[in-house]
Amino acid sequence: MALELKIRVGMSQRLVMTPSLQQAIKLLQMSKLELVEEVQQEMLENPVLEEQVEGAGTGETEAEKSEEASSDDPFNEIDYEAFFGEYDNDYLPRTPRETPDHLPTFENTLATRPDLADHLTWQLEMSTAPEILHKIGEELIGNIDADGYLRVSLEEVQQRGAYEMSDVENALGLVQSFDPVGVGARDLIECLMLQLRHIGEEDTPAETIVRMHLDKVQNRKFKELAVALDLDMEDLQAELEIVRRLDPRPGQKYNNDTSHYVVPDVWVKKIDGEYQVFLNDEGLPRLRISPVYRRMAARGMQDKNGAEAREYVKNKLRSAFRLIKSLEERQRTIFKVATSIVKFQRGFLDAGLESLRPMVLKDVAEDIEMHESTVSRVVNNKYMHTHRGLFEMRFFFHSGIASNRGGGSVSSLVVKDRIKKVIGEEDGRRPLSDSAIVKILKEDGLQIARRTVAKYREELKIPSSSQRKQVFK
Repeated sequence: MALELKIRVGMSQRLVMTPSLQQAIKLLQMSKLELVEEVQQEMLENPVLEEQVEGAGTGETEAEKSEEASSDDPFNEIDYEAFFGEYDNDYLPRTPRETPDHLPTFENTLATRPDLADHLTWQLEMSTAPEILHKIGEELIGNIDADGYLRVSLEEVQQRGAYEMSDVENALGLVQSFDPVGVGARDLIECLMLQLRHIGEEDTPAETIVRMHLDKVQNRKFKELAVALDLDMEDLQAELEIVRRLDPRPGQKYNNDTSHYVVPDVWVKKIDGEYQVFLNDEGLPRLRISPVYRRMAARGMQDKNGAEAREYVKNKLRSAFRLIKSLEERQRTIFKVATSIVKFQRGFLDAGLESLRPMVLKDVAEDIEMHESTVSRVVNNKYMHTHRGLFEMRFFFHSGIASNRGGGSVSSLVVKDRIKKVIGEEDGRRPLSDSAIVKILKEDGLQIARRTVAKYREELKIPSSSQRKQVFK
């Protein structure tokens, strides 16, 4: 069979991810803090970009502007004059000048708490133990996780440093004597035992429970446990209370990730009876093209001997235009999504959680005529500050549960809140089953299945009725 070459002409459609589109998507899914860091890094790497200070002039004389306007643009593929004219027209709502009284001051966001490793290292440095124990102690601390547990075997430490095992064991004993009590343990039982010994509960029923009967506690086999310990139920309750006060994750109190300061992307304020959305661009540099490079582009780069410099400036100008346009598009999109959310969730803003309506990404996407994936990127890691609190934008998106009262449906978040209240009001000696909760919700007009109640209860981290039952009176 002979092979031959043929040329065919055809038309096809395909999605091409241009550099501008890639950057726009990248910026859109960033949080406010990530965006500020990204912009600052771009300003460091691109000399064409500079921050425009409010109230300051452009730094150009009228003669320079006139001269620039009369020059031919050597970068004819970049209509930067048209761009500058468009960029100078502020279309975005600016941040309200007043700062809400309940937001923390800047100074209160600067302090950094020491993490667990810092806290343990400081105690090790303060110790008068021999130098060899200090050296081994540093390695042990480096292998303690955020919960406070040692995640390396003593044999590994001994072999890695060719230490004497007795020194490794003594170093571990030193670290386990540090605050927080229970740190450096190799498993849960050792962690709890260290805490019991610290409070003087050695050789007590509480220690026996931790050492031998944690499975009975977990499975709520209290009568069987009372027989095993030869205790009446009242005395057993007292011993269990001691165990419950122990901390299974002692290192978490030094975990700096447990709380962080969130910067809202938009503020919602009620003005003259209407909710208005304001973009929070505080701290975000307002960019412009450096006048120096604008003049270079207009006249200075026509020198044939400056081809390399000309190409450099051209690439930097392209990059700068692309970034500024992407930032504008990001802010415009966030504003549109936030405005749509406020429109759909006005009931929540007026009356609170019980009036939160079911809403999905498609609702907002159709309202602002954008793709659902775009809305998804906007609401992730973006925060809205309202008079009812600070919420991540995706908080407002929930499925609905059918309701017989008033027609329509109720947000799943409202249903979860109702389940939480029903369980909170139950008799601890006779906790409500999921089926019983279904009946109560149906009396409220909510059509919900038992498996859905179980699912929501698990998402709320509420135990089952058998686990909630109060055995001790």
